[in-house]
Amino acid sequence: MNKELHDSEYKTFRDFLEQQCGIVLGENKQYLVKSRLAPLMMRFNLESLSELVNKTLSPFERQLRSAVIDAMTTNETLWFRDTYPYELLKKQIFPELEKDHRNVKIWSAASSSGQEPYSIAMTGLEYQQMRPAAFGLGVHILGTDISNTMLEHCQRAEYDGLALSRGLSPERRTKFFEDSGNGMMRVKDAARRNVSFRHLNLLDSYTLLGKFDIIFCRNVLIYFSPEVKAKIIRQFAQALNPKGFLILGASESLSSTNNDFEMIRCNPGIIYRRKN
Repeated sequence: MNKELHDSEYKTFRDFLEQQCGIVLGENKQYLVKSRLAPLMMRFNLESLSELVNKTLSPFERQLRSAVIDAMTTNETLWFRDTYPYELLKKQIFPELEKDHRNVKIWSAASSSGQEPYSIAMTGLEYQQMRPAAFGLGVHILGTDISNTMLEHCQRAEYDGLALSRGLSPERRTKFFEDSGNGMMRVKDAARRNVSFRHLNLLDSYTLLGKFDIIFCRNVLIYFSPEVKAKIIRQFAQALNPKGFLILGASESLSSTNNDFEMIRCNPGIIYRRKN
């Protein structure tokens, strides 16, 4: 099998990927394309990476297109990533929302394999355990992703030992997981029932999702062009209730020209609140 990709083919593929899902590949990311797409050559019985890329450009190759986008947009993640966003939920954001909210709606805008939305659900349960009267109508989390493969993984809510070792304490593993009988561990119903999933491309409209009190979009915007990033941020503002919160990745920030949010410095971390 030939895994080489000509510069012109790489540029064409870069343009395709940005058009389809907003992801911007750098000038010299051929190695990433090769590593992500090479397994698909055998799956689709293709002799070369060039053939795979060229077929992907055809609108009639829907199954291949879907597999390619899945492969290029799947990112590794872990439980309670960076720790501080979940501590801020319990110590700052939930207490503020509790004053006049009987329920909380949270959107995990790039749920990947489910660690983020389930970590949020577990944090909500921990807060309600400390404050039994809080959010009598519940803490509801919507997880969305562009990858159907990842969404299927999320809905199964099953994880192997390696996945569970990444960011999950033994105490939380005991409290929130159960043996699923196939060598995997499943998120217990108490957390699972608070989370739902649906397919969404962040380039599309968010109108049908409704309004949220909190949006998590962590370690995603770094893959978009400045123009697409600005568009997504504007749509996030429209999807948030007044004074709602936006939580980005540790290395991400909003443009200084954005007027929809105010920045709140925490210790540690930064969060953003919709102005009105």
